[in-house]
Amino acid sequence: MSELIGKQFINGQRVATNAPTLDSINATTYEPTGYLFCQATLDEVNDAAQAAHDAFKVYNQTTPKLRAQFLEEIATQIEALGPQLQEVASLETGLPLGRLQGETGRVTGQLRLFAQVVRRGDFFSARIDQALPDRKPMPRVDLRLAKIGVGPVAVFGASNFPLAFSTAGGDTVAAFAAGCPVVFKAHSGHMATAELVGTAIQKAVEKCGMPSGTFNMVFGGRIGADLVAHPLIQAVGFTGSLDGGMALYNIAQQRPQPIPVFAEMSSVNPVVVLPQALANRGAQIAAETVASFNMGCGQFCTKPGLILGVKSPEFDQFVKGLVTATQAAAPQVMLNQGTLKSYKAGIAELENEAGFEKVAVGLEATLVSQATAQLFKADQSVLLSGNVKLQHEVFGPMSVVIALDDEETLLKGIDQLAGQLTATIIGEDEDFVGAENLLNLFAKKAGRVLFNGFPTGVEVSDAMVHGGPFPATSDARGTSVGTAAIDRFLRPVCYQNTPQVLLPDALKDENPLGLNRLVNGQLSSAAL
Repeated sequence: MSELIGKQFINGQRVATNAPTLDSINATTYEPTGYLFCQATLDEVNDAAQAAHDAFKVYNQTTPKLRAQFLEEIATQIEALGPQLQEVASLETGLPLGRLQGETGRVTGQLRLFAQVVRRGDFFSARIDQALPDRKPMPRVDLRLAKIGVGPVAVFGASNFPLAFSTAGGDTVAAFAAGCPVVFKAHSGHMATAELVGTAIQKAVEKCGMPSGTFNMVFGGRIGADLVAHPLIQAVGFTGSLDGGMALYNIAQQRPQPIPVFAEMSSVNPVVVLPQALANRGAQIAAETVASFNMGCGQFCTKPGLILGVKSPEFDQFVKGLVTATQAAAPQVMLNQGTLKSYKAGIAELENEAGFEKVAVGLEATLVSQATAQLFKADQSVLLSGNVKLQHEVFGPMSVVIALDDEETLLKGIDQLAGQLTATIIGEDEDFVGAENLLNLFAKKAGRVLFNGFPTGVEVSDAMVHGGPFPATSDARGTSVGTAAIDRFLRPVCYQNTPQVLLPDALKDENPLGLNRLVNGQLSSAAL
Protein backbone atom coordinates (compact mmCIF):
# COMPACT_ATOMS: atom_id res chain seq x y z
CA MET A 1 0.00 0.00 0.00
CA SER A 2 1.36 3.38 -0.98
CA GLU A 3 1.32 6.03 1.74
CA LEU A 4 -0.23 9.36 0.74
CA ILE A 5 1.48 12.46 2.11
CA GLY A 6 -0.23 15.23 0.12
CA LYS A 7 2.90 17.14 -0.94
CA GLN A 8 3.94 18.50 -4.33
CA PHE A 9 6.12 16.48 -6.74
CA ILE A 10 8.92 18.83 -7.76
CA ASN A 11 12.23 17.85 -9.35
CA GLY A 12 12.10 14.33 -7.92
CA GLN A 13 11.31 15.49 -4.38
CA ARG A 14 8.14 15.72 -2.28
CA VAL A 15 7.92 19.26 -0.94
CA ALA A 16 5.35 21.50 0.75
CA THR A 17 5.54 25.00 2.17
CA ASN A 18 1.94 25.09 3.38
CA ALA A 19 0.37 22.82 5.97
CA PRO A 20 -2.05 20.16 4.64
CA THR A 21 -5.46 21.85 4.54
CA LEU A 22 -7.07 20.55 1.32
CA ASP A 23 -9.51 17.69 1.92
CA SER A 24 -10.08 14.82 -0.43
CA ILE A 25 -13.87 14.33 -0.45
CA ASN A 26 -15.96 11.15 -0.60
CA ALA A 27 -18.10 11.56 -3.74
CA THR A 28 -21.06 9.64 -2.28
CA THR A 29 -21.32 11.12 1.21
CA TYR A 30 -19.54 14.47 0.74
CA GLU A 31 -17.55 13.67 3.87
CA PRO A 32 -13.73 13.98 3.99
CA THR A 33 -11.90 10.78 3.06
CA GLY A 34 -9.12 11.50 5.55
CA TYR A 35 -6.52 12.28 2.89
CA LEU A 36 -5.10 15.81 3.22
CA PHE A 37 -3.13 17.85 0.69
CA CYS A 38 -0.99 20.97 0.72
CA GLN A 39 -1.94 24.00 -1.35
CA ALA A 40 0.95 24.77 -3.71
CA THR A 41 2.55 28.19 -3.45
CA LEU A 42 3.57 30.41 -6.34
CA ASP A 43 7.22 29.64 -5.54
CA GLU A 44 6.47 25.92 -5.82
CA VAL A 45 4.82 26.45 -9.19
CA ASN A 46 7.91 28.36 -10.29
CA ASP A 47 10.16 25.57 -9.03
CA ALA A 48 8.13 22.95 -10.88
CA ALA A 49 8.27 24.88 -14.14
CA GLN A 50 12.00 25.46 -13.74
CA ALA A 51 12.57 21.77 -13.03
CA ALA A 52 10.67 20.83 -16.17
CA HIS A 53 12.61 23.40 -18.19
CA ASP A 54 15.94 22.04 -16.96
CA ALA A 55 14.84 18.46 -17.60
CA PHE A 56 13.82 19.27 -21.17
CA LYS A 57 17.43 19.90 -22.17
CA VAL A 58 18.23 16.25 -21.46
CA TYR A 59 14.90 14.45 -21.81
CA ASN A 60 14.24 15.85 -25.28
CA GLN A 61 17.50 14.27 -26.44
CA THR A 62 16.73 10.76 -25.19
CA THR A 63 16.68 8.03 -27.81
CA PRO A 64 13.34 6.60 -28.93
CA LYS A 65 14.33 3.30 -27.32
CA LEU A 66 14.90 4.85 -23.88
CA ARG A 67 11.79 7.00 -24.09
CA ALA A 68 9.69 3.97 -25.03
CA GLN A 69 11.11 2.01 -22.12
CA PHE A 70 10.17 4.87 -19.81
CA LEU A 71 6.55 4.84 -20.98
CA GLU A 72 6.38 1.07 -20.53
CA GLU A 73 7.86 1.34 -17.06
CA ILE A 74 5.16 3.85 -16.06
CA ALA A 75 2.56 1.28 -17.12
CA THR A 76 4.28 -1.40 -15.06
CA GLN A 77 4.45 0.84 -11.98
CA ILE A 78 0.75 1.75 -12.28
CA GLU A 79 -0.15 -1.92 -12.44
CA ALA A 80 1.97 -2.48 -9.32
CA LEU A 81 -0.35 -0.17 -7.37
CA GLY A 82 -2.90 -2.99 -7.42
CA PRO A 83 -6.51 -2.57 -6.28
CA GLN A 84 -5.66 0.39 -4.03
CA LEU A 85 -5.74 2.64 -7.10
CA GLN A 86 -9.28 1.71 -8.09
CA GLU A 87 -10.53 1.73 -4.50
CA VAL A 88 -9.25 5.24 -3.85
CA ALA A 89 -10.51 6.50 -7.22
CA SER A 90 -13.95 5.04 -6.54
CA LEU A 91 -14.03 6.69 -3.11
CA GLU A 92 -13.21 10.11 -4.59
CA THR A 93 -15.40 9.96 -7.73
CA GLY A 94 -18.27 7.58 -6.98
CA LEU A 95 -17.41 5.61 -10.14
CA PRO A 96 -17.83 1.82 -9.85
CA LEU A 97 -14.78 -0.40 -9.47
CA GLY A 98 -15.46 -2.20 -12.74
CA ARG A 99 -15.40 1.04 -14.67
CA LEU A 100 -12.15 2.07 -12.98
CA GLN A 101 -10.52 -1.29 -13.64
CA GLY A 102 -11.30 -0.76 -17.32
CA GLU A 103 -9.95 2.77 -17.14
CA THR A 104 -6.72 1.48 -15.59
CA GLY A 105 -6.35 -0.88 -18.52
CA ARG A 106 -6.90 2.00 -20.89
CA VAL A 107 -4.14 4.00 -19.17
CA THR A 108 -1.56 1.21 -19.27
CA GLY A 109 -2.56 0.21 -22.80
CA GLN A 110 -2.21 3.81 -23.92
CA LEU A 111 1.26 4.06 -22.42
CA ARG A 112 2.37 0.93 -24.24
CA LEU A 113 0.77 2.09 -27.49
CA PHE A 114 2.70 5.37 -27.36
CA ALA A 115 5.86 3.38 -26.64
CA GLN A 116 5.27 1.68 -30.00
CA VAL A 117 4.75 5.08 -31.63
CA VAL A 118 8.06 6.33 -30.25
CA ARG A 119 9.92 3.21 -31.40
CA ARG A 120 8.31 3.43 -34.84
CA GLY A 121 9.55 6.99 -35.19
CA ASP A 122 7.06 8.29 -37.73
CA PHE A 123 6.26 11.16 -35.34
CA PHE A 124 9.57 12.71 -36.45
CA SER A 125 7.96 13.27 -39.90
CA ALA A 126 11.49 13.05 -41.31
CA ARG A 127 11.93 14.72 -44.70
CA ILE A 128 15.15 15.08 -46.65
CA ASP A 129 15.76 17.19 -49.74
CA GLN A 130 19.33 16.47 -50.73
CA ALA A 131 21.53 19.17 -52.16
CA LEU A 132 21.41 19.74 -55.92
CA PRO A 133 24.55 21.80 -56.56
CA ASP A 134 24.19 21.58 -60.35
CA ARG A 135 20.53 22.60 -60.51
CA LYS A 136 19.82 25.48 -62.90
CA PRO A 137 19.19 28.35 -62.62
CA MET A 138 19.84 28.05 -58.85
CA PRO A 139 21.44 25.19 -56.91
CA ARG A 140 19.56 23.65 -53.98
CA VAL A 141 21.08 23.41 -50.53
CA ASP A 142 20.70 20.31 -48.36
CA LEU A 143 17.46 20.59 -46.34
CA ARG A 144 16.27 18.19 -43.67
CA LEU A 145 13.16 18.41 -41.48
CA ALA A 146 12.32 16.64 -38.24
CA LYS A 147 9.90 17.41 -35.42
CA ILE A 148 11.05 17.98 -31.86
CA GLY A 149 9.27 18.56 -28.57
CA VAL A 150 8.04 22.09 -27.85
CA GLY A 151 9.24 22.19 -24.23
CA PRO A 152 7.59 21.83 -20.80
CA VAL A 153 3.85 21.14 -20.97
CA ALA A 154 1.26 22.04 -18.33
CA VAL A 155 -1.46 19.39 -18.06
CA PHE A 156 -4.72 19.76 -16.15
CA GLY A 157 -6.49 16.72 -14.72
CA ALA A 158 -10.06 16.09 -15.89
CA SER A 159 -12.90 15.49 -13.44
CA ASN A 160 -14.71 12.70 -15.29
CA PHE A 161 -11.78 10.38 -16.01
CA PRO A 162 -9.62 10.22 -12.86
CA LEU A 163 -7.17 7.91 -14.64
CA ALA A 164 -7.48 8.07 -18.44
CA PHE A 165 -7.57 11.90 -18.69
CA SER A 166 -5.56 12.70 -15.62
CA THR A 167 -2.10 12.19 -14.12
CA ALA A 168 -0.92 9.56 -16.60
CA GLY A 169 -3.68 10.27 -19.10
CA GLY A 170 -3.58 11.08 -22.78
CA ASP A 171 -2.12 14.59 -22.51
CA THR A 172 0.69 13.55 -20.17
CA VAL A 173 1.57 10.47 -22.21
CA ALA A 174 1.53 12.38 -25.51
CA ALA A 175 3.83 15.02 -24.01
CA PHE A 176 6.25 12.41 -22.65
CA ALA A 177 6.26 10.63 -26.02
CA ALA A 178 7.06 13.94 -27.77
CA GLY A 179 10.04 14.49 -25.47
CA CYS A 180 8.38 17.08 -23.25
CA PRO A 181 8.52 17.12 -19.43
CA VAL A 182 5.19 17.71 -17.68
CA VAL A 183 3.95 19.90 -14.86
CA PHE A 184 0.64 18.34 -13.85
CA LYS A 185 -2.11 20.25 -12.04
CA ALA A 186 -4.03 17.67 -10.00
CA HIS A 187 -7.83 17.91 -10.11
CA SER A 188 -9.34 18.80 -6.74
CA GLY A 189 -11.93 16.04 -7.13
CA HIS A 190 -9.44 13.17 -7.00
CA MET A 191 -6.18 14.33 -5.43
CA ALA A 192 -5.45 11.02 -3.68
CA THR A 193 -5.85 9.16 -6.96
CA ALA A 194 -3.49 11.65 -8.60
CA GLU A 195 -0.88 11.14 -5.90
CA LEU A 196 -0.95 7.37 -6.31
CA VAL A 197 -0.37 7.63 -10.05
CA GLY A 198 2.23 10.35 -9.47
CA THR A 199 4.25 8.00 -7.27
CA ALA A 200 4.17 5.41 -10.05
CA ILE A 201 5.47 7.93 -12.61
CA GLN A 202 8.17 9.12 -10.22
CA LYS A 203 9.37 5.55 -9.67
CA ALA A 204 9.57 5.10 -13.44
CA VAL A 205 11.57 8.33 -13.76
CA GLU A 206 14.07 7.05 -11.20
CA LYS A 207 14.25 3.49 -12.52
CA CYS A 208 14.82 4.63 -16.12
CA GLY A 209 17.34 7.31 -15.17
CA MET A 210 15.32 10.16 -16.62
CA PRO A 211 16.01 13.75 -15.47
CA SER A 212 14.40 14.37 -12.08
CA GLY A 213 12.23 17.20 -13.40
CA THR A 214 10.64 15.10 -16.16
CA PHE A 215 7.48 14.82 -14.05
CA ASN A 216 6.17 17.38 -11.58
CA MET A 217 2.75 17.69 -9.92
CA VAL A 218 1.15 20.43 -7.85
CA PHE A 219 -2.03 20.50 -5.77
CA GLY A 220 -4.46 23.33 -5.11
CA GLY A 221 -7.22 25.41 -6.60
CA ARG A 222 -5.54 28.78 -7.16
CA ILE A 223 -2.47 27.91 -9.17
CA GLY A 224 -3.75 26.94 -12.63
CA ALA A 225 -3.54 30.47 -13.97
CA ASP A 226 -0.04 30.91 -12.55
CA LEU A 227 1.07 27.71 -14.24
CA VAL A 228 -0.24 28.72 -17.68
CA ALA A 229 1.23 32.21 -17.32
CA HIS A 230 4.68 30.91 -16.40
CA PRO A 231 7.17 31.87 -19.14
CA LEU A 232 8.87 28.46 -19.14
CA ILE A 233 5.67 26.54 -19.94
CA GLN A 234 5.38 26.04 -23.72
CA ALA A 235 1.98 24.32 -24.20
CA VAL A 236 -1.14 23.40 -22.25
CA GLY A 237 -3.40 20.33 -22.26
CA PHE A 238 -6.84 20.72 -20.66
CA THR A 239 -10.12 18.79 -20.48
CA GLY A 240 -13.06 20.46 -18.77
CA SER A 241 -15.65 23.19 -19.02
CA LEU A 242 -15.90 25.86 -21.70
CA ASP A 243 -15.44 28.61 -19.13
CA GLY A 244 -12.37 26.94 -17.64
CA GLY A 245 -10.78 26.19 -20.97
CA MET A 246 -11.33 29.68 -22.33
CA ALA A 247 -9.94 31.25 -19.16
CA LEU A 248 -6.70 29.33 -19.63
CA TYR A 249 -6.65 30.05 -23.36
CA ASN A 250 -6.98 33.79 -22.76
CA ILE A 251 -4.17 33.75 -20.19
CA ALA A 252 -1.93 31.90 -22.65
CA GLN A 253 -2.65 34.38 -25.46
CA GLN A 254 -1.99 37.40 -23.25
CA ARG A 255 1.51 36.26 -22.31
CA PRO A 256 4.49 38.13 -23.81
CA GLN A 257 5.10 34.82 -25.59
CA PRO A 258 1.70 33.27 -26.43
CA ILE A 259 1.56 29.47 -26.33
CA PRO A 260 -0.88 26.89 -27.70
CA VAL A 261 -3.69 25.65 -25.44
CA PHE A 262 -5.25 22.36 -26.45
CA ALA A 263 -8.52 22.51 -24.51
CA GLU A 264 -11.34 19.99 -24.92
CA MET A 265 -14.36 21.89 -23.64
CA SER A 266 -17.98 21.59 -24.76
CA SER A 267 -20.07 19.45 -27.10
CA VAL A 268 -23.69 18.29 -27.39
CA ASN A 269 -22.78 15.50 -29.85
CA PRO A 270 -25.86 15.41 -32.13
CA VAL A 271 -27.44 12.12 -33.18
CA VAL A 272 -29.60 11.91 -36.31
CA VAL A 273 -31.94 8.93 -36.66
CA LEU A 274 -32.99 8.33 -40.27
CA PRO A 275 -36.48 7.16 -41.36
CA GLN A 276 -35.86 3.55 -42.38
CA ALA A 277 -33.93 2.85 -39.19
CA LEU A 278 -36.87 4.22 -37.20
CA ALA A 279 -39.26 1.97 -39.11
CA ASN A 280 -37.12 -1.15 -38.66
CA ARG A 281 -35.79 -0.78 -35.12
CA GLY A 282 -37.03 2.41 -33.52
CA ALA A 283 -37.71 0.85 -30.10
CA GLN A 284 -34.20 -0.61 -29.93
CA ILE A 285 -32.59 2.67 -30.97
CA ALA A 286 -34.58 4.55 -28.33
CA ALA A 287 -33.41 2.23 -25.55
CA GLU A 288 -29.80 2.37 -26.75
CA THR A 289 -29.87 6.16 -27.02
CA VAL A 290 -31.05 6.57 -23.43
CA ALA A 291 -28.48 4.03 -22.26
CA SER A 292 -25.80 6.09 -24.00
CA PHE A 293 -26.71 9.51 -22.60
CA ASN A 294 -27.24 7.97 -19.16
CA MET A 295 -24.00 5.95 -19.19
CA GLY A 296 -21.70 6.89 -16.33
CA CYS A 297 -24.36 9.36 -15.15
CA GLY A 298 -23.96 11.26 -18.41
CA GLN A 299 -20.47 12.35 -17.42
CA PHE A 300 -18.83 11.65 -20.77
CA CYS A 301 -17.74 14.50 -23.02
CA THR A 302 -19.12 12.44 -25.94
CA LYS A 303 -22.59 11.98 -24.39
CA PRO A 304 -25.33 12.36 -27.05
CA GLY A 305 -27.05 15.50 -25.81
CA LEU A 306 -29.12 16.26 -28.93
CA ILE A 307 -31.33 13.78 -30.81
CA LEU A 308 -32.71 14.79 -34.23
CA GLY A 309 -35.04 13.33 -36.82
CA VAL A 310 -37.70 14.17 -39.40
CA LYS A 311 -41.33 14.30 -38.24
CA SER A 312 -43.28 11.09 -38.84
CA PRO A 313 -45.47 8.62 -36.93
CA GLU A 314 -42.36 6.48 -36.50
CA PHE A 315 -40.44 9.38 -34.97
CA ASP A 316 -43.35 10.04 -32.59
CA GLN A 317 -43.18 6.42 -31.50
CA PHE A 318 -39.42 6.71 -31.12
CA VAL A 319 -39.85 9.68 -28.77
CA LYS A 320 -42.30 7.62 -26.69
CA GLY A 321 -39.58 4.99 -26.43
CA LEU A 322 -37.10 7.61 -25.25
CA VAL A 323 -39.59 8.74 -22.60
CA THR A 324 -40.22 5.22 -21.34
CA ALA A 325 -36.50 4.36 -21.14
CA THR A 326 -35.69 7.65 -19.38
CA GLN A 327 -38.41 7.11 -16.79
CA ALA A 328 -36.93 3.70 -15.97
CA ALA A 329 -33.36 5.00 -15.59
CA ALA A 330 -31.89 4.58 -12.11
CA PRO A 331 -30.30 7.55 -10.33
CA GLN A 332 -26.51 7.60 -10.15
CA VAL A 333 -23.85 9.27 -8.03
CA MET A 334 -22.17 12.21 -9.75
CA LEU A 335 -18.45 12.90 -9.56
CA ASN A 336 -18.67 15.60 -6.90
CA GLN A 337 -20.97 18.13 -5.31
CA GLY A 338 -20.01 20.88 -7.74
CA THR A 339 -20.82 18.73 -10.76
CA LEU A 340 -24.25 17.86 -9.36
CA LYS A 341 -24.95 21.51 -8.60
CA SER A 342 -24.03 22.50 -12.17
CA TYR A 343 -26.21 19.74 -13.58
CA LYS A 344 -29.23 20.89 -11.59
CA ALA A 345 -28.60 24.50 -12.63
CA GLY A 346 -28.43 23.49 -16.30
CA ILE A 347 -31.70 21.58 -16.02
CA ALA A 348 -33.37 24.56 -14.32
CA GLU A 349 -32.27 26.88 -17.13
CA LEU A 350 -33.85 24.63 -19.76
CA GLU A 351 -37.07 24.37 -17.73
CA ASN A 352 -37.36 28.16 -17.88
CA GLU A 353 -36.31 28.56 -21.52
CA ALA A 354 -38.97 29.16 -24.18
CA GLY A 355 -39.23 26.33 -26.69
CA PHE A 356 -38.13 23.56 -24.29
CA GLU A 357 -40.41 21.07 -22.54
CA LYS A 358 -39.37 18.44 -20.01
CA VAL A 359 -41.04 15.17 -21.04
CA ALA A 360 -39.42 12.53 -18.82
CA VAL A 361 -37.60 12.18 -15.49
CA GLY A 362 -35.83 9.08 -14.25
CA LEU A 363 -36.32 7.26 -10.98
CA GLU A 364 -36.06 9.45 -7.89
CA ALA A 365 -32.68 9.92 -6.24
CA THR A 366 -32.19 8.19 -2.88
CA LEU A 367 -28.84 9.82 -2.02
CA VAL A 368 -27.95 13.48 -1.83
CA SER A 369 -25.12 12.83 -4.29
CA GLN A 370 -27.27 11.24 -7.03
CA ALA A 371 -28.59 12.75 -10.26
CA THR A 372 -31.76 11.69 -12.07
CA ALA A 373 -32.01 11.24 -15.83
CA GLN A 374 -33.93 13.93 -17.75
CA LEU A 375 -35.34 14.17 -21.28
CA PHE A 376 -36.46 17.41 -22.95
CA LYS A 377 -38.27 18.08 -26.21
CA ALA A 378 -37.55 21.30 -28.07
CA ASP A 379 -39.32 23.04 -30.93
CA GLN A 380 -37.43 23.04 -34.23
CA SER A 381 -37.24 26.84 -34.05
CA VAL A 382 -34.79 26.43 -31.16
CA LEU A 383 -32.37 24.63 -33.47
CA LEU A 384 -32.98 26.80 -36.51
CA SER A 385 -32.35 29.99 -34.54
CA GLY A 386 -29.03 28.75 -33.14
CA ASN A 387 -30.31 29.06 -29.55
CA VAL A 388 -27.26 29.10 -27.28
CA LYS A 389 -29.08 27.16 -24.55
CA LEU A 390 -29.49 24.24 -26.94
CA GLN A 391 -25.80 24.29 -27.80
CA HIS A 392 -24.62 24.66 -24.20
CA GLU A 393 -23.56 21.29 -22.82
CA VAL A 394 -25.43 20.23 -19.68
CA PHE A 395 -22.95 17.79 -18.15
CA GLY A 396 -24.99 14.89 -16.81
CA PRO A 397 -27.65 12.28 -17.72
CA MET A 398 -29.91 14.33 -19.99
CA SER A 399 -30.64 14.91 -23.65
CA VAL A 400 -32.89 17.00 -25.91
CA VAL A 401 -34.96 15.57 -28.79
CA ILE A 402 -36.21 17.63 -31.74
CA ALA A 403 -38.48 16.65 -34.65
CA LEU A 404 -37.98 18.67 -37.83
CA ASP A 405 -40.39 19.17 -40.73
CA ASP A 406 -38.29 17.58 -43.45
CA GLU A 407 -34.74 16.73 -44.53
CA GLU A 408 -34.07 20.24 -45.80
CA THR A 409 -35.05 21.72 -42.45
CA LEU A 410 -32.92 19.12 -40.67
CA LEU A 411 -29.84 20.16 -42.67
CA LYS A 412 -30.54 23.85 -42.05
CA GLY A 413 -30.79 23.18 -38.33
CA ILE A 414 -27.55 21.22 -38.21
CA ASP A 415 -25.85 24.05 -40.08
CA GLN A 416 -26.67 26.30 -37.09
CA LEU A 417 -24.76 24.08 -34.68
CA ALA A 418 -21.34 25.05 -33.43
CA GLY A 419 -18.36 22.67 -33.41
CA GLN A 420 -18.74 19.20 -31.91
CA LEU A 421 -16.56 16.34 -30.75
CA THR A 422 -18.84 13.79 -32.40
CA ALA A 423 -21.80 13.50 -34.73
CA THR A 424 -23.76 10.28 -35.16
CA ILE A 425 -25.91 8.99 -38.03
CA ILE A 426 -28.18 6.00 -37.41
CA GLY A 427 -29.74 4.47 -40.50
CA GLU A 428 -30.18 1.55 -42.89
CA ASP A 429 -28.62 1.08 -46.30
CA GLU A 430 -31.69 2.66 -47.92
CA ASP A 431 -31.23 5.75 -45.73
CA PHE A 432 -27.61 6.23 -46.79
CA VAL A 433 -28.37 6.57 -50.49
CA GLY A 434 -28.27 10.31 -51.07
CA ALA A 435 -27.04 11.10 -47.52
CA GLU A 436 -23.82 12.74 -48.73
CA ASN A 437 -25.00 16.22 -47.75
CA LEU A 438 -25.64 15.10 -44.18
CA LEU A 439 -22.24 13.41 -43.91
CA ASN A 440 -20.37 16.36 -45.44
CA LEU A 441 -22.14 18.80 -43.12
CA PHE A 442 -21.29 16.73 -40.07
CA ALA A 443 -17.68 16.38 -41.23
CA LYS A 444 -17.47 20.20 -41.16
CA LYS A 445 -18.98 20.34 -37.69
CA ALA A 446 -17.32 17.46 -35.81
CA GLY A 447 -14.00 15.74 -35.21
CA ARG A 448 -15.54 12.26 -35.44
CA VAL A 449 -18.55 11.14 -37.50
CA LEU A 450 -19.90 7.69 -36.72
CA PHE A 451 -22.59 5.45 -38.12
CA ASN A 452 -24.89 3.03 -36.32
CA GLY A 453 -23.24 3.27 -32.95
CA PHE A 454 -23.05 5.68 -30.05
CA PRO A 455 -20.20 8.09 -29.33
CA THR A 456 -19.67 7.28 -25.65
CA GLY A 457 -16.87 4.81 -26.41
CA VAL A 458 -13.56 6.35 -27.52
CA GLU A 459 -10.99 3.91 -28.87
CA VAL A 460 -7.32 4.72 -28.25
CA SER A 461 -5.80 4.03 -31.66
CA ASP A 462 -3.88 5.53 -34.55
CA ALA A 463 -7.02 6.70 -36.40
CA MET A 464 -9.03 8.14 -33.50
CA VAL A 465 -9.86 11.86 -33.36
CA HIS A 466 -11.16 13.31 -30.10
CA GLY A 467 -11.39 16.96 -31.03
CA GLY A 468 -13.37 19.27 -33.24
CA PRO A 469 -14.14 22.86 -34.18
CA PHE A 470 -14.73 25.45 -31.45
CA PRO A 471 -16.23 25.22 -28.83
CA ALA A 472 -15.62 21.47 -28.78
CA THR A 473 -11.94 22.35 -28.58
CA SER A 474 -9.79 25.46 -28.67
CA ASP A 475 -7.82 24.06 -31.63
CA ALA A 476 -9.48 21.72 -34.11
CA ARG A 477 -6.14 20.71 -35.65
CA GLY A 478 -5.36 18.26 -32.85
CA THR A 479 -6.79 15.33 -30.97
CA SER A 480 -6.54 14.47 -27.27
CA VAL A 481 -7.09 10.72 -27.83
CA GLY A 482 -5.15 8.44 -30.14
CA THR A 483 -1.55 8.44 -31.26
CA ALA A 484 -1.97 11.62 -33.34
CA ALA A 485 -2.22 13.43 -29.98
CA ILE A 486 1.59 13.55 -29.97
CA ASP A 487 1.55 16.15 -32.76
CA ARG A 488 0.20 18.83 -30.40
CA PHE A 489 3.47 18.92 -28.50
CA LEU A 490 5.88 18.84 -31.45
CA ARG A 491 7.20 21.51 -33.79
CA PRO A 492 9.13 21.18 -37.06
CA VAL A 493 12.77 22.22 -37.40
CA CYS A 494 14.62 22.48 -40.71
CA TYR A 495 18.37 21.70 -40.68
CA GLN A 496 20.18 23.30 -43.62
CA ASN A 497 23.62 22.08 -44.76
CA THR A 498 24.08 20.55 -41.29
CA PRO A 499 27.14 18.32 -40.73
CA GLN A 500 26.24 14.64 -40.38
CA VAL A 501 27.78 14.43 -36.94
CA LEU A 502 25.38 17.11 -35.66
CA LEU A 503 22.18 15.92 -37.32
CA PRO A 504 19.46 14.19 -35.27
CA ASP A 505 19.52 10.42 -35.81
CA ALA A 506 16.21 10.69 -37.65
CA LEU A 507 17.93 12.69 -40.42
CA LYS A 508 21.37 11.09 -40.73
CA ASP A 509 22.31 9.52 -44.03
CA GLU A 510 22.74 6.05 -42.53
CA ASN A 511 19.21 6.17 -41.07
CA PRO A 512 20.20 4.50 -37.78
CA LEU A 513 16.58 4.45 -36.56
CA GLY A 514 15.38 2.62 -39.65
CA LEU A 515 12.67 5.19 -40.33
CA ASN A 516 10.42 5.58 -43.33
CA ARG A 517 11.47 9.01 -44.60
CA LEU A 518 10.45 11.28 -47.45
CA VAL A 519 13.67 11.58 -49.44
CA ASN A 520 13.63 13.83 -52.49
CA GLY A 521 9.86 13.37 -52.69
CA GLN A 522 9.94 9.56 -52.42
CA LEU A 523 9.24 7.39 -49.36
CA SER A 524 12.30 5.38 -48.37
CA SER A 525 13.60 3.41 -45.40
CA ALA A 526 17.08 2.94 -46.86
CA ALA A 527 20.31 4.69 -45.99
CA LEU A 528 21.28 7.48 -48.34
